[in-house]
Amino acid sequence: MHTEAAATFAGNIPGGQSARTDDPMQDEDFARDAAIVAAAVRRKRLMRVLPWLVIAGMVVLWEIVVRVFDIPEFVLPAPSVVAQSISKWWNPIIMNAGQTLKTTLVGFLMANLLGLTLGVIVGSSTLVYHGLYPLLIAFNSIPKVAVVPILVIWFGIGTAPAIITAFLISFFPITVNVAAGIATVEPELRDVLRALGAHPLKIVRKVGLPRAMPYYFASLKIAITSSFLGSILAETVAGQSGIGHLMIVASSRFEVPLVFAGLVVTAAMSVTMYTIATLIETRTIGWAMRSQGDMAGGV
Repeated sequence: MHTEAAATFAGNIPGGQSARTDDPMQDEDFARDAAIVAAAVRRKRLMRVLPWLVIAGMVVLWEIVVRVFDIPEFVLPAPSVVAQSISKWWNPIIMNAGQTLKTTLVGFLMANLLGLTLGVIVGSSTLVYHGLYPLLIAFNSIPKVAVVPILVIWFGIGTAPAIITAFLISFFPITVNVAAGIATVEPELRDVLRALGAHPLKIVRKVGLPRAMPYYFASLKIAITSSFLGSILAETVAGQSGIGHLMIVASSRFEVPLVFAGLVVTAAMSVTMYTIATLIETRTIGWAMRSQGDMAGGV
């Protein structure tokens, strides 16, 4: 589609007719427009492959550094060794990765439900905002690694501490961002809507929530990656399965490549969930992202 547009601007329009005219100024406009379209197409293609090029470059650099400096495997295994470890321990890695993914998604969904609800309440009421916001800040400042032993005492070892830790880590950014998005609705707009007879709940539903959606999806992408951190943190302390438990067992046996394999699998799951959240964001609030794309195109 972009190629056809570029060709049209260059002078080849459907029907075999030429876009060139006898006016030199108009021909210059066509050439300039064609150059802009071609540059946009090249930029879009580069943006698609750039992340993969960066990852490939880092892997190659990692391999070269390990080989050149002869770094021991128990200190820093080469990517090729990590790949061999993934192939060797594929079944245990997949089984534990599935457990980590399950606990992360459960905790993340809980954080979404409670965080979105509490964010709407906090953002809609000034009294609730000033009353609960200091408590939320204090709650978030508590190191979650210090909470895990308490969760073990309350719920025992296993899945429950991992789910709750993932929930605790991802809950705060969702709540704060949604509350901030709703609170940014202009007071003048609220006054006009009230004058037109709109109920406060209707103002939040029709204006506040759409205004908060860009904030919500921004927090969503942060929360989904942070929730993996919570699950793995709890699994390393009190897990009976999961990537965190696998990494602890592997490190106790000095299976350092397997530890790095766990890190690679965790990163892959995190990037996948981030990509899914980004796709949902694009489909849901593309109207809010259009201006960002225009700004990026002008760089």
